[in-house]
Amino acid sequence: MGSLTFSPEIQENSPNTISPLNLEEFRRQGHIMIDFIADYYQDIEKYPVLSNVEPGYLRQCLPDSAPRCPEQIETILQDVQKHIIPGITHWQSPNHFAYFPAGISTAGFLGEMLISGFNVVGFSWVASPAATELESIVMDWLGQVLKLPSFFLFSGNGGGVIQGTTCEAILCTIVAARDQMLSKIGREKIGKLVVYASDQTHSSVAKAAKIACIHPENFRAIKTTKSTSFALSPEALKMAISKDMEDGLIPLFLCATIGTTGINAVDPLGPLCNIAKEHGIWVHVDAAQAGSACICPEFRHILNGIECVDSFSLNAHKWLFTNLDCCCLWLTNPSALTKSLTTSPEYLSNKASESKQVVDYKDWQIALSRRFRAIKLWLVLRSYGVANLRNFQRSHVKMAKSFEALVRGDRRFEVVVPRNFAMVCFRMVPSAFGAGVELDSANKLNRKLLELVNASGKVFMTHAMVGEIFVIRCAIGVTLTEEKHVIKAWEVVQETANTILKM
Repeated sequence: MGSLTFSPEIQENSPNTISPLNLEEFRRQGHIMIDFIADYYQDIEKYPVLSNVEPGYLRQCLPDSAPRCPEQIETILQDVQKHIIPGITHWQSPNHFAYFPAGISTAGFLGEMLISGFNVVGFSWVASPAATELESIVMDWLGQVLKLPSFFLFSGNGGGVIQGTTCEAILCTIVAARDQMLSKIGREKIGKLVVYASDQTHSSVAKAAKIACIHPENFRAIKTTKSTSFALSPEALKMAISKDMEDGLIPLFLCATIGTTGINAVDPLGPLCNIAKEHGIWVHVDAAQAGSACICPEFRHILNGIECVDSFSLNAHKWLFTNLDCCCLWLTNPSALTKSLTTSPEYLSNKASESKQVVDYKDWQIALSRRFRAIKLWLVLRSYGVANLRNFQRSHVKMAKSFEALVRGDRRFEVVVPRNFAMVCFRMVPSAFGAGVELDSANKLNRKLLELVNASGKVFMTHAMVGEIFVIRCAIGVTLTEEKHVIKAWEVVQETANTILKM
């Protein structure tokens, strides 16, 4: 009683039984896989950037059930080539200018190999001391490169943690802010808490607020305008806070953004913090997309005011050449986070944790288990050095300036918002389509332009809506992109525009 019994039918002793980790096969298959990936990158420009398969295509290509017996890696990779690659939108193509960059590097690849090779589950210090300590060290390293105030670093009583994505980082900080506030005013007042952001802020903030039980009606997406280049206006924030307080609500959390997803707008940290701190509001800075640029001295000024915020995050997997996933989150008061997220089951108890002399990163995140992401970021920083990482980013900014000049050189087009960093937001002006063309019609024609550009397979860009204007986004930052690809992308846009005007 209480023991498990197995049916003879499923205790199979097949002659094809193999070891899950045969080291000779690991070496052989590993070489095959590296060659396969290298060949993929060698040929990546041969593929249409945006996959053109139809929904459900893959189920028609693969068997209805898993194989009973093992298959050779060569056979499996043939199916990857035949069935999987056609369904991939090639984010690492030098002609991928959509969404945001997901920069990679040789060091990033090798770091991922080490992560998978060690396969540690470093939820606590004792579970893998090196994983915890390297993460603390590398977060201090990167914080120093960014010139963050010392109180964001472990060396200054703050601290950093590597999360999977910004969505996780924002959820963690909202939960920490919520619990810190409720401990002062009483948990029964959770329905009065308000979260503030701009209408350009990433949707993850609204989602995180919802998960954290902030009433949906208490999320403020404050309208931005062209007069501030669609950055969050301190005056508008002040008005929103005043109205909420008059209505008996309690301001809780502000998310300011460095490089909004849609158009790379930059919120003014200092003035926003001055207002927020008057009301005890937790200020988080989401610098997922553009924060990495602040390793360059010429861009560091956009973080002016960072000394007044409570938490700050950026995605090294976007523009710091550290393969997905690697979101870096720093806090001035990590105890606010750990008070919310700490769990202490008996089966995880140990003397190191009880000593309070170590970091247990399980208490800095939602999940228990975690990957050894720090070793990947460590490899990137060491393999290239800060000077080269800066130059990589500067090359992308230079290319964006070239693309911007090409847009401005064609009277049929305009740059809709100021170029920030390596993103250009543009459109065909209404007059290019003919006299009397209204905004709505111009938006539809620009949408058609984008659809045809992407359908060509030569380029992939995406769009944003800003001030009711449909804009096409050219986001430069893929590791393999060169000046020639940017020039070619503009030629594709022009050729497609010519086609539309002839319709």
